[in-house]
Amino acid sequence: MAVRRRRRGAAAPPEPPARSGRRPCRLSGRRAGAAMGRAALLPLLLVATAGRAGVSAAGGPEVHSLRGSWRLGNGNGSVVLRGEVPGCVHTALHRRGLIQDPYYRFNDVMYRWISLDNWTYSRTFKTPFDIRKWQKVNLVFEGVDTVAQILINNITLGRTDNMFNRYSFDITSMIKEVNFVEVRFLSAVSYAAEQSRCHKAYSIPPACPPPVQKGECHANFIRKEQCSFSWDWGPSFPTQGIWKDVRIEAYNHYHLIYFSLTSFFVKSAQQWSLEIESIFDVVSSKPIAGVVTVNIPKLQTQQTFGVKLQPGEGSIVLLVNINKSSAVEAWWPNGHGKQTGYNMTTTFIMEAGYQIEKFSKAYFRTVELVQEPIPGSPGLSFYFKINGRPIFIKGSNWIPADSFQDRVTYDTLWLLLKSAADANMNALRVWGGGVYEQDEFYNICDEIGIMEDKSRPFIASSPTNGLESVKEGWLSQNPYDTHYGDTHFYDYSNDCWNWTVYPKTRFASEYGFQSWPSFSTIEKVSSTEDWSYTSNFSLHRQHHENGNDQMLQQIGRHFKLPQSTDPIKKFKDMIYLTQVMQAQCIKTETEFYRFSQSEIIKGEGHTMGALYWQLNDIWQAPSWASLEYGGKWKLLHYFAQNFFAPLLPVAYEDKDVLYIYGVSDLHADRKLTLRVVVHAWSSLEPVCTLAKDGVTVKAQSAVLIYMESINNLLERCRNCTRKSCVITFCLVGEGGLQSPTNHHFLSSLKDAVGLEKTHLSASVSQRDDIYIFVLQTTAIAPFVSLDVGRIKGRFSDNGFLMIEKKKVVVFYPWEPTSVEELEESLTLTSLVDVV
Repeated sequence: MAVRRRRRGAAAPPEPPARSGRRPCRLSGRRAGAAMGRAALLPLLLVATAGRAGVSAAGGPEVHSLRGSWRLGNGNGSVVLRGEVPGCVHTALHRRGLIQDPYYRFNDVMYRWISLDNWTYSRTFKTPFDIRKWQKVNLVFEGVDTVAQILINNITLGRTDNMFNRYSFDITSMIKEVNFVEVRFLSAVSYAAEQSRCHKAYSIPPACPPPVQKGECHANFIRKEQCSFSWDWGPSFPTQGIWKDVRIEAYNHYHLIYFSLTSFFVKSAQQWSLEIESIFDVVSSKPIAGVVTVNIPKLQTQQTFGVKLQPGEGSIVLLVNINKSSAVEAWWPNGHGKQTGYNMTTTFIMEAGYQIEKFSKAYFRTVELVQEPIPGSPGLSFYFKINGRPIFIKGSNWIPADSFQDRVTYDTLWLLLKSAADANMNALRVWGGGVYEQDEFYNICDEIGIMEDKSRPFIASSPTNGLESVKEGWLSQNPYDTHYGDTHFYDYSNDCWNWTVYPKTRFASEYGFQSWPSFSTIEKVSSTEDWSYTSNFSLHRQHHENGNDQMLQQIGRHFKLPQSTDPIKKFKDMIYLTQVMQAQCIKTETEFYRFSQSEIIKGEGHTMGALYWQLNDIWQAPSWASLEYGGKWKLLHYFAQNFFAPLLPVAYEDKDVLYIYGVSDLHADRKLTLRVVVHAWSSLEPVCTLAKDGVTVKAQSAVLIYMESINNLLERCRNCTRKSCVITFCLVGEGGLQSPTNHHFLSSLKDAVGLEKTHLSASVSQRDDIYIFVLQTTAIAPFVSLDVGRIKGRFSDNGFLMIEKKKVVVFYPWEPTSVEELEESLTLTSLVDVV
């Protein structure tokens, strides 16, 4: 029976960020934090986000950040220290040496006291300007985590109870030359529990996470990062702190507080347009007139608008028509074209005074979610058209990169997102139980071709039956119906190599299998006694019920379990096998979704999206991720690079017949050669080779290109049996076009006959900024893994079936290293090394 995991973040739509200091209404039991990025099924978000506003020297606002060192103390004053802003209590305590790394061993439980205490941030600051010059002075918090009372000079400004809101407080009448500001936090755990006690109308499940998660209760009663109370892949660290910038803003007349732009194509006029929305805080008691000029030099577009701001919160919405004589290059998802963006300046000149210049980048694209009848099938399609072209969505699911958001730097985001693009992904689904990601996240996505902006299609939950769910009153009778919308699918009990267990769905937005992170990642947060698959540490880090056993059971279907008498080798072998198993399982499922895109069988098919769970890790623990905490690629991520390749041959068996499909994301039909090679496990020399020329693989489709009974194939390849041979295959075309080499196992590898102990060796040399590893083997080596321990970087290929004597692999370092360091750190492992 398929195990379907609790829906991740399927809840109410997110609330918009607050634009004033008004206190939001009390929560009323909605699943508060679990809705960010619900619509991020789309090729991920992004029209340009705004840059910093520049102002003319004369009359412009004074903006002064209060980031830096604050005083931090707990509820009874027994702990006092310096805390950085932006930051949180945990990272402050760690930086001052008062606690260990919160991720070390069992510290998530040992440091529970931090989250149960009530902490206060405070500081004194001198006002850096003449107070009398300004009509309005605001104290602005971009992010307060989460429940707090905010005071200046012992006067309460207001309270916060939403981690995701921007809070702005008018301090014009309270600010002095020297000021004392305080942020008095209330434990998020205590607050959530109290909110739950006060709510008596109906029950809000789940009250608490499963015991295996070692988490806190009632996360759904607080508007806070839901996974900070624990999840099945993450620890419980309900943080307190000022997690984004805090500043003083002083201005006269008006002040720009919000700016966004959205592109769209007007079919009737055959013209691109931009909608620019600007919101101002208008201090003046009378309307303020002025002009706004929008300039996009490369598109020879400049337009000037007369505008009028109304007192209070004044908004301006402008429609800019792009010059028709300029050729607009559209933004395309990764693998489908360029990510062209255009520099743009928006200048506001108002009668009351100063000039504001807003620098941003405009991207032009259209995104349509197509839900329409399919010939020969009940239900509706569910796919995305980007710039009018149907695109198969390839990618994964994004979770917060750290339990402590102040540790998530631009470099952290770049490394993780670039790794997604390097694995041929074109989309990420931002999971709903995390945070609204920072602007840098979306800017990077724009640059590297990962799409999710406000003009795009929005679905009410995920999974969903799309329009059918709307028709059913937003509550699907069967949320796993394969004929509509997107589906989630988890099955840990059946054989993951059996493609028939997978749903032939319209769109797969979640599916996955667990593995352990590499030993070098685990080693940093553990001690010697922890290095066993059954240690207390290993059980503690596993937050999914029976997760460690489920991995063993899945491994045991096709591989021999480690039996080494050396406990550390046995542990390392288990880690390796969990990664091999995870990679092979998700490869099988993803390839099934990719070859199902062009066919309808028994009313099911036309699969147009595969987003496996999950991309990244929040800490060092077993999970569904393909990137470890710190960014190291698991074997799954190397496999993703291949199974998401733009051109790929995919094989599967049905009733002893081998089928090979040609899957293409290319924009043109290609005439190719299919090469099929059969090897005996006992020899590096091929048993037989088949070349099928003139194979036509149609653009953006999956077509059957080869079919033969296994018996016929084995008869033609003398001395081959299912247990003694393996099949590899690839597609080759003109101009150097070549797919990755794929493989099809004819039996479980634990039953393979002829596999020999091999001697694997590697020589390392440097070429400019990269390193060349030349591997040699004396026999066929399945699932060859190269690992250089703590040296940061990635290989061009890994986890591969080595069927030639020599193979060249490139290492791309993420930090300076040397040939000597790499040689010293290198570990080579293949399946035959597991004993």
